[in-house]
Amino acid sequence: MDAVRLIDASRSALAGSDDATDIMTEAWQAQALAQAIGSRVAMYGPPELRGEAMGLTELAARGCGVLDAPLSGVVSLRAAQLTELGDARQALRDLGGLLGEVGIALVGIACAADDEGTYWQCMEAIDAADESRDRVLEILRRLAVRDRMMPERGSAAG
Repeated sequence: MDAVRLIDASRSALAGSDDATDIMTEAWQAQALAQAIGSRVAMYGPPELRGEAMGLTELAARGCGVLDAPLSGVVSLRAAQLTELGDARQALRDLGGLLGEVGIALVGIACAADDEGTYWQCMEAIDAADESRDRVLEILRRLAVRDRMMPERGSAAG
């Protein structure tokens, strides 16, 4: 499945999440998807994007690591369904939006948290989502610069 469809599925699942556990599971899914997309861009994208894409992969892995792995409630790992990047710019724009939405949803959980452990887990996950989003935006910026520098080559990022 292409990245844009997977991101749309993640956005829908996040929007339909009813409780803190569901939202944190969707945050984990989003970071896993960011990790897979970063890896795909690093492997198949332009060489000048590989460093930023690897950085995204590492930051997203950290984002997964700060959240408890949702082993019981996850029917399938969306990131494992990624078969193609498709429109790289659209996928990266949508991924940035998803990561922003994840951060906002986690703020709501952190504000309502009854225990310190959940609060701090959310705070770390918010930070990781924000850093991943920043990396996505940097990749998009570099794509735009690349296109201005080499308009004849087009924009094949994956």
